[in-house]
Amino acid sequence: MRRTIEVAGPAPVGEVWERYAVVSAWRTWSPPIRHVDATAPRIAPGVTGLVRGPAGVLVTFRVDEVDEERRTWAWEVRSGPVAARLEHGVRVAEGDAGSVTTLTVDGPAAVALVYPEVARIALHRLVAA
Repeated sequence: MRRTIEVAGPAPVGEVWERYAVVSAWRTWSPPIRHVDATAPRIAPGVTGLVRGPAGVLVTFRVDEVDEERRTWAWEVRSGPVAARLEHGVRVAEGDAGSVTTLTVDGPAAVALVYPEVARIALHRLVAA
């Protein structure tokens, strides 16, 4: 199942993109992330790693695509037997008033229905000034 959400906020596009692109910044806007181990400090195709979440949840990841110019990226995530593809994008909000971030989840129905709603909280923090 595939599902997309959008969240808008006042933060400038370049700042929002950097919050995505620099792996160590993820914890600053995504409260569930306790720690991230990655093979590089910045997202790039082939970067792999491990996200530690609440209650001991471990999620492995591999970044598949990054387009710095278009400010889009995609990665495969897995926790145990459950896997999904997450696609992210950042663009200028209408009227040049901040930014809009998109999240597309492609995976099992339970993940595609629930995860975007949980992620919405973090995405609001991502685009906050």
